[in-house]
Amino acid sequence: MSRTALSGSELAGRLRDRDVSVAPAVLNLLEDASRREEARELLVALGPGVLGGEAPGHIVGVTGPPGVGKSTLLGALVAVWRAADRTVAVLAVDPSSKRSGGALLADRIRIAGPAVGGPGRFIRSMAARERVGGLAPATRAAAQVLAVAFDVVVVETVGVGQSETEVAELADTVVVVVQPGAGDALQFLKAGLMEVPDLLVVAKADVGAAAQTTLGEAQAALHLLGADDTAALAVSALPPGAGIAELAQALDDHRARTDGPARRLATRRAGALADFISEYGAQGLRAVGGRRGAERILIAQSPELDGHSLVEMLALQAGLDQTS
Repeated sequence: MSRTALSGSELAGRLRDRDVSVAPAVLNLLEDASRREEARELLVALGPGVLGGEAPGHIVGVTGPPGVGKSTLLGALVAVWRAADRTVAVLAVDPSSKRSGGALLADRIRIAGPAVGGPGRFIRSMAARERVGGLAPATRAAAQVLAVAFDVVVVETVGVGQSETEVAELADTVVVVVQPGAGDALQFLKAGLMEVPDLLVVAKADVGAAAQTTLGEAQAALHLLGADDTAALAVSALPPGAGIAELAQALDDHRARTDGPARRLATRRAGALADFISEYGAQGLRAVGGRRGAERILIAQSPELDGHSLVEMLALQAGLDQTS
């Protein structure tokens, strides 16, 4: 650690003061394997037990097939949030470079336009590492702690498939983005993603009838799943940005009608289990009695424990070395 680097406890204090300027230092700490003890200090200091409740920021997960327009959509959505004077952090999860282990895409490349740069907004690419299609532990931790300082924290995930459901283990609201011509209701059901969303968005609504057809097919698929309460809307990120303000309102509406603390508790436990399996593998899972055994252990813990402490508790129950 350099002489000028802030410690985990110092960063926690700055985030509690809603100092968003320390976001880069926070992510550097969480991604630095040599500073694990400091990262632990940060996570514990920003856990619900210490904060006296859940972090106030709205954590939004955005997922969908590559090339569907998620990043362009986010650029327009961030602009709307900033116009409303909300601070926004975007964590764009990219495939890892086999050479460096870092994200293949540089920061801010995917999200362009007025959303990039300026005060009150922070955009960073984070590597998926071995969790391709899912979330690395550092990403999960980053979203949770940045929600202490930022009004909105967005996690944009790469790829498609069942592993994309990991974003539901983190987000308060999950948005699935599809594009016109994405398929009929049966294909939506087969895609698996349709089991996830709190909001479903058809991008590129400017193409006209094709977008409305896809919107109708998506609504039909949601009906077949018994998810009629899931909002579905078509939007265009191209100026003047049709439907973007409505999407921002739909996100607020979802959060308002959701039991936030209960959802955060459930996602914290699910995230801790995912991170435990990522770190200790099948051996660790067997040592705690499988997935069901791990879930029983997590449910027995205090609801105020942070995710990192829950992982430590599972490791302790499994009798595993936590220092490696």
